[in-house]
Amino acid sequence: MAKILDLVAQPRSISGTAAVKRLRKTGSTPAVVYGRKVAPANVQVDTKTFTKILQGSSSDNILVSLKLDNGEQLALVQEVQHDHLKGGITHIDFHAIAFDEEIHAEVPVEVVGEAPGLKFGGLVEAIHHEIEVRCLPKDLPERISIDVSALELGKAIHVGEIKFPEGVRPSLAGDVVVVMCVEPKVEAEPEPAAAAAAAKAAPAAKAAAPAAAAAKAPAKK
Repeated sequence: MAKILDLVAQPRSISGTAAVKRLRKTGSTPAVVYGRKVAPANVQVDTKTFTKILQGSSSDNILVSLKLDNGEQLALVQEVQHDHLKGGITHIDFHAIAFDEEIHAEVPVEVVGEAPGLKFGGLVEAIHHEIEVRCLPKDLPERISIDVSALELGKAIHVGEIKFPEGVRPSLAGDVVVVMCVEPKVEAEPEPAAAAAAAKAAPAAKAAAPAAAAAKAPAKK
C-alpha cells in the first residue's frame, strides 16, 4: 500500500512571476492545496524534501500528510510541474482528501511470472499499463501485480480475473482485456513463382517506359 509521508507546508502570501522566481531561489517551491471540503490555499514546501519524496516513490500516486499551521491535512500529489529547459520543480498541486473519502487513482500494472505462451514464440503485451481504481486512501496500492504464469498463447487476462488488494475496486468493466499473449507478426514471403514472374517483368517494363513516353510526346511541327 502507498505510504503516507510527512511534509511541512508553510503559508504563502506572495504571487506573481518575479516573486515566485525569488521564492524558488531560496529553496522553496510554490504549491496550492485544494479539495471538495477545503478552501484553496497557497503554500510553499521545501524543494529538497519534496524532491526526495518524488524520487523515492515507485508510483505516481503519492500521499502526504501536510503539516500546516492550523493542523494536518491528508493530500494526494495531484500534479507536479517542471521546468523542462532548466530542470527542477516549478509548482505542485495537492488534492486535499479525508481518510474516509473514496479516491480514484490510476495505478500502474506490473506483469510478474513467465507465460507458457513464450515457449511457442508468443509475446506478452500489456494492453493497459495503468488501471483506474477506487479505494480509501489507506488502501491505495503502489501497483497492481498480474501473474501471467498460466497465460497460454492466444489467451488474455481480463479485469475480472485480476485479484485486487482488499478494499480496492477497478473502474473498468470485468471483460476488459489487460494483458494478452499474442503470436509475433511475421510478414508472408511471396510465392517462388510469383517472385520469379515479377523479376522477369521488371526489365521489360523498364525497357518499355521510354517507348511509351516517346509515343505520348507531341509531334514537332
